Amino acid sequence: MYVANLFINGQPVERTQSDRFEVVNPATGAALGDAPNAGLSEVQAALAAAQAGFDVWRRKSPWERSTVLRRIAVLLRERMTPIARLLTLEVGKPLTESVAEVSAAAEYFDWYADEARRVFGSVIGGRVVGARMEVSHEPVGVVLALTAWNFPIILASRKLSMALAAGCSVILRPAEEAPACIAALVQCCDDAGLPPGTINLLFGSPEAVVEPLMASSIVRKVSFTGSTRVGQLLIGQSAATVKRLTMELGGHAPFIVLDDANLDQAAGFAVAAKLRNAGQVCTAPSRFFVHEAVAKPFIEKMVAVMRAIKVGDGLHEGVQMGPLATTRQRDRTERLVEDARSKGATVSWGGGRPDQANGGFFFDPTVLSDLPSNAAILTEEPFAPIAAIVSVASTEEAIERANALEFGLAAYLFTRSIDSIDLVTAELQAGAIGVNTTAVAVPEAPFGGVKQSGYGREGGEGGLGEYLNPKFVHRMRA
Repeated sequence: MYVANLFINGQPVERTQSDRFEVVNPATGAALGDAPNAGLSEVQAALAAAQAGFDVWRRKSPWERSTVLRRIAVLLRERMTPIARLLTLEVGKPLTESVAEVSAAAEYFDWYADEARRVFGSVIGGRVVGARMEVSHEPVGVVLALTAWNFPIILASRKLSMALAAGCSVILRPAEEAPACIAALVQCCDDAGLPPGTINLLFGSPEAVVEPLMASSIVRKVSFTGSTRVGQLLIGQSAATVKRLTMELGGHAPFIVLDDANLDQAAGFAVAAKLRNAGQVCTAPSRFFVHEAVAKPFIEKMVAVMRAIKVGDGLHEGVQMGPLATTRQRDRTERLVEDARSKGATVSWGGGRPDQANGGFFFDPTVLSDLPSNAAILTEEPFAPIAAIVSVASTEEAIERANALEFGLAAYLFTRSIDSIDLVTAELQAGAIGVNTTAVAVPEAPFGGVKQSGYGREGGEGGLGEYLNPKFVHRMRA
């Protein structure tokens, strides 16, 4: 049975049959079911509940909050199989990737269960005898968490784990493509013992849900993962009430392969990272800058790996890449490939729909080479299983081209040279860099971008600081 309800003040909330949206399985194009849209009354109820929940949750001790977060991690692991299956049905990624996503989400709750107990204050020596200066940290207040559809469980869990650890309450508004798996996550949070109102879940359009939440002075903090364009709109909407913001925005990550790289290693990592979730990943490598001395063998190795990739329904055994999440994503992918082809690019592999799409939103793993500089895919983030490969003559040219865009979320470098590692990592304009690896987002490290890829960080020991207000008290004797 497919169930995806709103959740307000500790209770699931239904809506009328006339005010619902359909959810589609991208592997088949068939409807999975539907979910309710929130209206103004639900938004107002969620705001009131979140404020009341905050007043209770903020007064819990750090050890009490830690215990609840640990329980959430336990419940996620216990319910991993059904949640992962919902995730695959709604987003399309292979079941193995969905299981890994739920597992990683549990790790965030575990990490911040520990960090909740490590919010330390400090005492500064006074300037005169009898003076005492103290710094403490207080939760910022009600948090609005806005998440994208590509990694619904882990993106929500990052924000929830940090906000809850800090003592904040949360109104979670995810993208509409994956409501049931998010509802299952919220149920884990409630079952773990959160006070009513501490977590609230709303679905609905930006106009009906997000705009009134952004206008409300009850919401003191917004954490958003999504496109740069939407992030810019939210930044503008936040100004009237001076909300604190964490913005994880667009990517279009460069992947640099120097002439001394281990090409088998580089090609293997490149394909795995490029085809994860069918390329619909903000940190996915999408601009491949390969030294001209090794460009041809690198392309051949990438194509060889891609040839062996099994594409299909993510619930089927052995599938390594599922469909794109929506017809909109597939149409955009086809447009970018056709644009590159029309401008003289070579389609080294893929470039179209599989023969056996069976109504799903599938697109073949694709390698583009001989790309002209005016190809749209070199400036427009593809969010698709397309590797755009450009030959470069030097390390300096690779750095220059990697930094040429206003994106700066993630970047990758493959080389054996320590000197090259030092040079490139110092010069790349990105918030996270993988050297001979593509693992750049883990709970114990800060994650976020620079330039128009956003600001603020999620994860790491500093993640809680995004949800805390320092308070300074200077005490003197009367």
